[in-house]
Amino acid sequence: MTTGYYAYVMGHDGHIQNRIAILCDDDEEAKRLAKQLVDGHDVELWQGTRMVATLPNKVE
Repeated sequence: MTTGYYAYVMGHDGHIQNRIAILCDDDEEAKRLAKQLVDGHDVELWQGTRMVATLPNKVE
């Protein structure tokens, strides 16, 4: 069953920069898709009011 998630791209100041809707079958697929959005910013993945994951920007 397809479920809706939101990936929130966080700014360096801790405020939301962007919100991207993700439709997928489960949490694992949503995390995999949200990881692709980590590009210089942390990403928070939510399904409604439930936080699914925090995906930190790893600066190397």
